[in-house]
Amino acid sequence: MLQRLIIQNYAIIDKLEVDFSGHLNIITGETGAGKSILLGALSLILGERADPASLFDKDRKCIVEGIFKVKKQQVQAFFEANELDLEDQVIIRREISPAGKSRAFINDTPVNLSQLSTLTSFFVDLHQQFDTLDLEKSGFQRDVIDALALNGDLISTYSKAYQQYAKTQQSLYDAMQVRDEANKTTDFNKFLLDELLEANFKENEIEEADAELQVLSHAEEIKSSLNKLYYQLKEDEQPVVQQIKLLQTSLQALSTFHQDIPALAQRMQSAYVELQDIAGDIERLNDQVQFDGARIEALNERIATGYKLLKKHNLHTTNELLTLKEQLQASLDDVQNIDDKILQLETQLAKQLVSLQGLGKQLSTRRQAQQLPFEQKVNELLVQVGMPNARIKVEVSPIELGAFGLDEIVFLFDANKSNHFAPIRKVASGGELSRLMLCIKSLVASKEALPTLIFDEIDTGISGEAAKQVGIIMKDLAKAHQVICITHQPQIAGKADAHYFVYKKTEGQKVSSHIRKLSKEERITTIAQMLSGEKPTAAALENAREMVMQ
Repeated sequence: MLQRLIIQNYAIIDKLEVDFSGHLNIITGETGAGKSILLGALSLILGERADPASLFDKDRKCIVEGIFKVKKQQVQAFFEANELDLEDQVIIRREISPAGKSRAFINDTPVNLSQLSTLTSFFVDLHQQFDTLDLEKSGFQRDVIDALALNGDLISTYSKAYQQYAKTQQSLYDAMQVRDEANKTTDFNKFLLDELLEANFKENEIEEADAELQVLSHAEEIKSSLNKLYYQLKEDEQPVVQQIKLLQTSLQALSTFHQDIPALAQRMQSAYVELQDIAGDIERLNDQVQFDGARIEALNERIATGYKLLKKHNLHTTNELLTLKEQLQASLDDVQNIDDKILQLETQLAKQLVSLQGLGKQLSTRRQAQQLPFEQKVNELLVQVGMPNARIKVEVSPIELGAFGLDEIVFLFDANKSNHFAPIRKVASGGELSRLMLCIKSLVASKEALPTLIFDEIDTGISGEAAKQVGIIMKDLAKAHQVICITHQPQIAGKADAHYFVYKKTEGQKVSSHIRKLSKEERITTIAQMLSGEKPTAAALENAREMVMQ
């Protein structure tokens, strides 16, 4: 329930505060006084886009604040999901800076417009004149029937199941696309893989074979040089190793004559040991190097095969070939497994479809059960609001399974008891649409937990008894809901629990809009003026008094 609305610096409103009743709140005033501007400001805290041009004073920011009393269980899930503090009162605020920047707050916590719109949709329904266009939309018509059928939980279950079904459908489509694309390259990839499997290279094999070939191709040159080195080190007439040993011995003999000589002698000893080791390694290496013509031929063939594959695949190393082989194998494995995946998805999709159709049939049954009761109740209300010849008819037609079930719901309308029903948009006038919307919303409101219903001049195009009946319907709605209504009809204003009057006032060089709650006597005078003009007659005053007292 909207307890208080505070508006600062919006349109022709400098500053305005209004406390609303929990039942039927009526707002009246002269045309252009600013009645609908109130609802324009209110729409800002309901999540509508802000227009910087709407500032009263271009140098100050605009602030619109609404204080709502809510049932915690109604919005608890939203507050928890958005990590907001929940109290008995919810304060919603919008600010528009002179630069055009807009900010929104829920209990002083900054939020985005999507969050704001989602929250306020739980407890406010704002009906403006152009909202009658919703009546023409199949989505709105379906929502009306679903609300009356109390299909909320079932629709939620169906929607989740449908989303999962659509996800599985997409997965199946993607898998089939992969299979079709893979089938185009499978044979070629298999040929490439067989070629690599036949070559059967090991890690670093081409590089190691190239190095081995270099050794074998120069075996004689290597052995000749190694033999010469070994001979000079160990077997020459004056072997280098032996000479180093003699020099070390001579130097060692001088150790007592100079303090630096022992270190030099030690270094000579180390050189002797190192050359001994080198000579041994040369001998072993010489024994290992052997010319092998058959091995050279085998290595040449192996390396040629490797280089051919490297060039073919634009690669550089053996390990890159091995990686390619793994990729080709994985690709072929995927192709072999994709059929199994497709079969699994087809089975899963079939099960989901059966479940979804079952939920859809439940929705259809419950929707069809609402057809006649809805038609009867709306038609009764149409008579009440001065449309005795008008009839509504609900057409529920089967369609292919979709996001909202197995039905297409269309409201058909006959304004003149002609039994020629047609879609609402083709046959209903603006005034008829307004009254029809009121009748429908009064039924829906009885099924939904919307605490606040707001109507902006829904009485357009009616007067007299029809206006009186609209007032009766609103009064009845206000027993269970807070209703805020802007009206020009005295018959509706007479039903108010709280009557507010909007007026303009000149202050300095500016004209601003104000609002005040009327006393009982002020209400009578105001309603009398609505009946007969600025200077109401005694009869008008008496008539107004009767309206207020009823």
